[in-house]
Amino acid sequence: MSPLNSTILTNGAIVHPDFFYISGFAGIPHTKYYYIFLCFVYIVTVLGNTFIMFMIYTDHCLHSPKYIAVFNLALCDLCGSTALIPQMIDTFLFKSHLISFEACLTNILFVFWIISMQSLTLTILSYDRFIAICFPLRYNEIVTIKSILVITAILWIFSGMATLIAVIFINRLSFCKSTEIDSYFCDHGPIWRLACNDNTPSSVIHWTHPIMILWFPVLFISGTYICIARALLKIAEASERLKAMKTCTSHLILVSVFYLPICFTYALGSTIHQNTRIINMSMSTVLPPMLNPIIYSLKTEEFTESIKKLYRRNRIHITGRKKINK
Repeated sequence: MSPLNSTILTNGAIVHPDFFYISGFAGIPHTKYYYIFLCFVYIVTVLGNTFIMFMIYTDHCLHSPKYIAVFNLALCDLCGSTALIPQMIDTFLFKSHLISFEACLTNILFVFWIISMQSLTLTILSYDRFIAICFPLRYNEIVTIKSILVITAILWIFSGMATLIAVIFINRLSFCKSTEIDSYFCDHGPIWRLACNDNTPSSVIHWTHPIMILWFPVLFISGTYICIARALLKIAEASERLKAMKTCTSHLILVSVFYLPICFTYALGSTIHQNTRIINMSMSTVLPPMLNPIIYSLKTEEFTESIKKLYRRNRIHITGRKKINK
């Protein structure tokens, strides 16, 4: 481990390490297979989310408020996986456990910013479904491309500022004892606990941040689906009720895949083994970005039709070229 540096501030000495040591997955057998699995997950995530963004960008039928939010989710999934998986593979598969203090702060900023936006984007999608089913006649008036863009921009700024504040307070901590991070990336919780000066602001952020970007979105989404369920019960025809329900299935699956493992881990807290927590949290951050494009491709009717149109168009184009060449 490298020696510690001291940065002298006007109110005292703040001691920063040259490097942190990410210990993560220590003592877990057969982890090499997991890192190889992560390579597969990352490839599928990049291809799937790039395809989703390409389809939404090129097909004018998908230029709607709902698919702006879906495009934003695909972008968050792509950026989040890129911030996490290559770093994890380099750290654990290639034994590069040391990370500089500045790089660690950057890692915290981007990972938590993107995870926050993944959660908040699912909230936007639940808002879209709530208005579509509970206020169908006013949907085009309330949910517009402009309104979704404004909401998305505000949430990007809000989550970015919240994460930046957390990073600023980490930068004001002294690390004069251990510099070993017991996680799979530069995780905020394990880092602020290593501080040997007053870490109260970081402690407060540690429990308020999940409320803002995890529990409040879960509460909001649950509330919207209670309202949606009540609205569906008022629909007399079973076929119309089923049609309305189908528009929510893809979003409900995304919500379950993203929130259930994280909420389960947070609810159990320190009662579960640290290695179990690390495995569960790493899976819950890398699997949803891979599964989201698959779910939307298979479960969303508009998107399925868009894929079929692209396939037919390419097939006609290839057939036409073959006839010309003959």
